[in-house]
Amino acid sequence: MATPPMERPPRERGVYSELARQRLIESRLTPNAISLTGFVLCVVAGVLVWQGQILLGGLAFVIGSVCDTLDGRYSRMSGKGTQFGAFLDSTLDRIEEGVVLVAVAVLFSQDGEDGAVAAVVVAVLASLMVSYTRARAEALGVECKVGIADRATRVVILSAGLLLTGLGLDVLEIAVYVLAVLSVVTVIQRIWHVRGELTRAAAL
Repeated sequence: MATPPMERPPRERGVYSELARQRLIESRLTPNAISLTGFVLCVVAGVLVWQGQILLGGLAFVIGSVCDTLDGRYSRMSGKGTQFGAFLDSTLDRIEEGVVLVAVAVLFSQDGEDGAVAAVVVAVLASLMVSYTRARAEALGVECKVGIADRATRVVILSAGLLLTGLGLDVLEIAVYVLAVLSVVTVIQRIWHVRGELTRAAAL
């Protein structure tokens, strides 16, 4: 009977985790470098989708989006974060999503899918407004993270559409319509939320 492999005790795992954390902090890796890597990968994804390499484009978009989730965590963990880094990260996030969606719109346009092209335009505008409503609300002192389609959700929907289409399931158009509808709903949810919060604050 085979002996199951010995697991390291939690204390030992914690030591290794702390050592890895220290190595990262002492390295030259910066949160901005991770943000820029994600940006480059998403631009590559857009080019690949534009060239019809949808599966490869989807994979590049997924990896680039993972970098976008890591830069903030690494910034907090390493203490290397700056105000400009946070600004750069948010700015690049908006560009990355837009670049890939524009490439998708080009594909639909080449196929004569005018309705899908219009849905992409709505998805781009609504995704920008999702971010804007949060930023504007926070400038007014209102926390605004509500809504069914934050960036992570939008990335999952678009990634699924690209990857499944690249694998032979033609669902990219459906994904774009879903993305457009949910993004619009999220904008409405955030506007309603901010109105309610400001009304309550004025009544106090």
